[in-house]
Amino acid sequence: MRGPSLIEELRIGYAPGGNLRRHLTDQGYALESLPRAGLVNLQGCDAFYRRVVFPCYQDTQVVNLYGRSIDAAFPHRFLPGPKGGLFACESVRHFSTVILVEGPLDLAVLWQAGFRNTTCAFGTHLTPFQFHQLSEKPDRLVYIVFDQDENQAGQRTAHHLAHRLDGVSVPARVVHLPAGHDPNSYFGAGATAADFADCLKGAQPL
Repeated sequence: MRGPSLIEELRIGYAPGGNLRRHLTDQGYALESLPRAGLVNLQGCDAFYRRVVFPCYQDTQVVNLYGRSIDAAFPHRFLPGPKGGLFACESVRHFSTVILVEGPLDLAVLWQAGFRNTTCAFGTHLTPFQFHQLSEKPDRLVYIVFDQDENQAGQRTAHHLAHRLDGVSVPARVVHLPAGHDPNSYFGAGATAADFADCLKGAQPL
C-alpha cells in the first residue's frame, strides 16, 4: 500500500505504541476510562500497539476502530462494540458492480490498482446492517473475494453469502484467487490489475 493521498482518503493511521495513554491523559481523559474504552489493556499498554488502524463507520459516524497487526501479535483488533457498516460503502454506492473483500488492507490494495468499486466487511460474516447495505440495489452485481484459505473456510462462507444474496435477487459471483492468497498477498506476490481482472472474469454465476 503506497501513496499518501490514498492513506489520507481512507483515514488510515498507525499506532507505534507507548504514547497513546500519555497523550490521552494529557488531554484530560481519566486513566481508568481508557481500559473500558478498549484503548489501553489491563496491563496499561496501548491496545493498538504496532497496528495499522482504520476507522469503522455506521453511516457517517465513526463507531469503532480496526487495527491490523504488523508483527506477531494477534492480527485483528476492534474496540468493544459494533464494527459498523461496510467500509467505504458511500464511495461504492453508484457502481453497478461491487467487489466485497474481507479486510481493509485488501480494499486499499485494490483501490490502488484501480478497482475503486471495492468495499469490505471486516471479516467474512456480515452484520444485518452490512447485508442490507450490500443488497439494497437488486440490479447490482456483487463479486465476493474472500481469502483462499487452505481449509476453504473463506470460500465456503463466500458461497453461503452468494446464495443469501441470490435469495434477495442480488446476483453474486464467488471469485477464486490462487491457493493461499487474499487480494493483498496476491498483489504483494506480483499480480497486476490485469491478473485480478482475469480472476473477476473467471467467476461464474451460481
